[in-house]
Amino acid sequence: MLDAVVVGAGPNGLTAAVELARRGFSVAVFEARSTVGGGARTEELTLPGFRHDPCSAAHPLAINSPAFRALPLDRYGLEWLHAELPMAHPFPDGTAAVLARTVGETAASFGPRDAGAYCRLIEPFLPKWDTLARDFMSLPLTALPRDPVTLARFGLAGLPPSTLLMRRFRDEPAKALFSGLVAHVMAPLGGFATGAIGLVFALAAHARGWPVARGGSQSLSDALTAYLRDLGGSVHTDYEVKRLDDLPPARAYVFDTSPTALARIAGFGNHYAGYRYGPGVFKIDYALDGPVPWTAKEARAAGTVQVGASSAEIGAALNAASREGRAPDKPFLITVQPSVVDPTRAPAGKHVFWAYGHVPHGWTGDLTDTIERQLERFAPGFRDRVLARATAGPPELAARNANYVGGDIASGAASGLQLLLRPKLTLFPYRTPHPAVFICSSATPPGPGVHGMSGHNAAKAVWKRLRQT
Repeated sequence: MLDAVVVGAGPNGLTAAVELARRGFSVAVFEARSTVGGGARTEELTLPGFRHDPCSAAHPLAINSPAFRALPLDRYGLEWLHAELPMAHPFPDGTAAVLARTVGETAASFGPRDAGAYCRLIEPFLPKWDTLARDFMSLPLTALPRDPVTLARFGLAGLPPSTLLMRRFRDEPAKALFSGLVAHVMAPLGGFATGAIGLVFALAAHARGWPVARGGSQSLSDALTAYLRDLGGSVHTDYEVKRLDDLPPARAYVFDTSPTALARIAGFGNHYAGYRYGPGVFKIDYALDGPVPWTAKEARAAGTVQVGASSAEIGAALNAASREGRAPDKPFLITVQPSVVDPTRAPAGKHVFWAYGHVPHGWTGDLTDTIERQLERFAPGFRDRVLARATAGPPELAARNANYVGGDIASGAASGLQLLLRPKLTLFPYRTPHPAVFICSSATPPGPGVHGMSGHNAAKAVWKRLRQT
């Protein structure tokens, strides 16, 4: 009998398996797809030689993850590459705000009226970022806070809506960039704890940047898999699990799946019926004949580019997708251009580029023209660079990754109390109605993103159970 079986080989499932194997437990991972990775995969989606990331591409949370930083993933081929700027936020007039490695350079891009306010917001937390990140990403109750005073101060700043926090700023560059940071988890700007989301992304950039993985996001998943196998664990792909009886006998079962799938497989009935899924996304992967012709020079040097003309436009786009049930006319776009810094991603002189906008949950329309019209506002002539494109709306995203229910790449609405307490209102989120069954996906704290901390935290609950039995 195995000690633990993990269902799903995404970053959280693989991290949970590694943490258990490191402590001497026998572990096997079962993945329905032919490759490991979940939201961290790399494929040739358009043309030969163009390597795209179907979901995550830039990794501010991964490089800052306490779980990943404790693992020797560099020995297994993981290499982080940093563009000149972690992120840029251009405007239609050719100017841009930037999220740079230094607080000073970032503040300067906001203009003199907001530079001081940004420094006063960020600088108290940055020296204590590593401890703060561990405390923030280990809650609830998987570890006692190492610095409860700083965590409490962070909560006072971050738990209110981001719209309240942004009152510190007077001009649009700072407001728009911070609004874009919040929108990375597809939460309306006025929601509970949305200020914390913006702060986390800003602090992550200043601490260690927003890198891409050389060769693509698959490199992270492959490194976790190789390390797991060296620890004695096994990984089985092309193995779809429809019920618990499909799995070998084990003392514990850990699911890197949506709560909906877990309830179906384990026979939990309506246990997760109250879990809410959020808006979906419409994503396009491009093969380009050259770099994106951004009007703002800062955007040409950035790994990630946020596209939204103002905080009001960004807020309207989020509200359209999450509250009004329609696709926005001017979508807020998150874009990544890995080949700015990674020449292995495309043939010489060519580029890969990735963009998505928010749409209603389960939306079945085509946002291609709308997205490209928005890009042309900030990069005139963009369409002339397109060699090929691969589009994916909510149905296609859900077909590629069963955790993305209705195209929700956050694996559950990141709004209200569900942002922090998920998948149920409980202090023990990784447990389920069955004492030997656990959940470790992004539907558990600390929530969406490629950081492995949901798997890391769930593994703690599992090995406590294993030691007790």
